[in-house]
Amino acid sequence: VQLQASGGGLVQAGGSLRLSCAASGGTFSSYCMGWLCQAPGKEREFVAGISWSSGSIQYADSVKGRFTISRDNAKNTVYLQMNSLKAEDTAVYYCVADRHYPFPRMSYDYWGQGTLVTVSS
Repeated sequence: VQLQASGGGLVQAGGSLRLSCAASGGTFSSYCMGWLCQAPGKEREFVAGISWSSGSIQYADSVKGRFTISRDNAKNTVYLQMNSLKAEDTAVYYCVADRHYPFPRMSYDYWGQGTLVTVSS
């Protein structure tokens, strides 16, 4: 499975971005999907996860109420809608896929290449 993330960029604090991650090479609906982030000088962190048919969703406490994860199995794509962005959200965001749930997990089957989100204060 190949994962291609996009949608990152520079945004002012309080603004919004929508990340997308397109999957190919596998049966998308067989995988749970998620987003992780890594800020400069920090360890990688879990952001959000969504189960195969969107029946179960998890968020990190730091993004609850501001970020929304969703998926479109017909388009083989998972999204992360990011609202009310803060400077501390600045990070490289990675999409991940795994056949198992729940998230977060110790490891994931597949990783995307990452997309950079920069929030200016």
